[in-house]
Amino acid sequence: MTTTQTRQKLPIGIQSFAKLREQGCYYVDKTRLALELIEQGSHYFLSRPRRFGKSLFLDTLAELFSGNQALFSGLYCESRWDWQTRYPVIRISFGAGVLRNRAELDEKIAEILAINQEALGITCTLLQHHARFAELIRQAHAQTGQRVVVLVDEYDKPILDNLTSPDAARELRDGLRDFYSVIKDSDAHIKFAFLTGVSKFSKVSIFSGLNNLNDITLDAAYSAICGYTDSDIDRVFAPELPGLDRDEIRSWYNGYNWGGEAVYNPFDLLLLFSKRAFRPYWFETGTPTFLVDLMIQRQTFTPDLSRQHSSLELLSAFDVDHIEAAALLFQTGYTTIHAVEEYLPGQQVYTLGYPNKEVQTSLNNALLPALGLDGQRAFTQRLNLLSHLRAQDFSGLAQHFSSLYASIPHDWYRNNPIAQYEGYYASVFYSHIAALGLDISVEDATHQGRVDMSVRFNGQVWLFEFKVVELSPEGKALAQLKAKNYAEKYKSRGEPIHLIGIEFSKETRSVVGFEVETLLS
Repeated sequence: MTTTQTRQKLPIGIQSFAKLREQGCYYVDKTRLALELIEQGSHYFLSRPRRFGKSLFLDTLAELFSGNQALFSGLYCESRWDWQTRYPVIRISFGAGVLRNRAELDEKIAEILAINQEALGITCTLLQHHARFAELIRQAHAQTGQRVVVLVDEYDKPILDNLTSPDAARELRDGLRDFYSVIKDSDAHIKFAFLTGVSKFSKVSIFSGLNNLNDITLDAAYSAICGYTDSDIDRVFAPELPGLDRDEIRSWYNGYNWGGEAVYNPFDLLLLFSKRAFRPYWFETGTPTFLVDLMIQRQTFTPDLSRQHSSLELLSAFDVDHIEAAALLFQTGYTTIHAVEEYLPGQQVYTLGYPNKEVQTSLNNALLPALGLDGQRAFTQRLNLLSHLRAQDFSGLAQHFSSLYASIPHDWYRNNPIAQYEGYYASVFYSHIAALGLDISVEDATHQGRVDMSVRFNGQVWLFEFKVVELSPEGKALAQLKAKNYAEKYKSRGEPIHLIGIEFSKETRSVVGFEVETLLS
């Protein structure tokens, strides 16, 4: 790794390719992937979480098709693109503002079409939006002699903004479906079409009129089409690395994966290089209130967030009338792919989990108030937990967990159905520890109130078993932990191993057992 490069401007918040290049910003060259897409097909769809560089990639495509060669000096595509041919580009984005009903959507579409007509020097006469869109495509082709490029950014935002109002969301979905269907019907006039958004709606909803799209969301070859890879960080951003712990950068921000090479969220990295401090920059830009409410409503067993299995069908099963929690978590970036296994031809199992420390700590921190823990008190409790672990203070640890559950108000238990869910107590226990951002592994999680969890911290291994005595009366938690022999796999590390069995009573809502045994290698 070299640090002799000249420092450049950090493109924080810049989504314009021209602005980025003209101002001498750092740029991770994505034009090789752009050329591959153009050479191999014509109609694409890509889903990525917010602030992942989708808008910048679309803008790069727009400048490429417009033939603005000067912007691509020194990039992969410079000597590989026909700069003499320029294509008419129609750009559509629903990223700005919030649309609450069909009337506002129609007004926005009219505005978008008017902007494109002016940019292309075309006058359309038809009044209905989908008819005028088709007319715009036809006329652009006829006027220039070149087929049209259609680029759609934030195609799903009007729907996502209204998920808490299903009637409005359905109305907006239907309006967008009619609008997007023009792209398929106008195929003879289109050179290239690319749609991006956060979510992939099921084919029977918004895509029913646009079934000729090649969905590259989970194509291994395009896993890094948005975001920065590890090699990008070392090569492009080398001048920014001195003074920062490289392994900590990976732990905090790397790990987003769509079946190929893992990537960092650009927003996180750019702010890290600017502020020189590790913080949940991406998470802080959007509070996942709807997601947290949905997880609580569905009685999500939070230890499963670190490791769960899904199919392609489930990951794509998303619509206003059927929101699959696993799909929503994945598509919005709170879980990512850890492994893909093909157990039968054409049948894949996707193993999902947190992408990195930022998401693990932030999401579990956001979940704690929904699980009954006061936000400020939960923060203080996490600091106390960390102190007890560092000091190996087992009596303090026992008192800590007793106080943790005692702090949940009685009225909360009475008024929240999730408190009756048998996995609730284990979820509180897990999310409380996971919010610290420690090295946690859920070894064996069930929905019968038991959870085995290992924590590596401060040169030691902590193995926890948590049980609800009314649901598992067959024995003590520590005895079960020893019987499962979890310690064996850690003995080769030469680190002290603490076995901790914690028992909770659902009836008294309190810790009724806390046993510890330490094994020295």
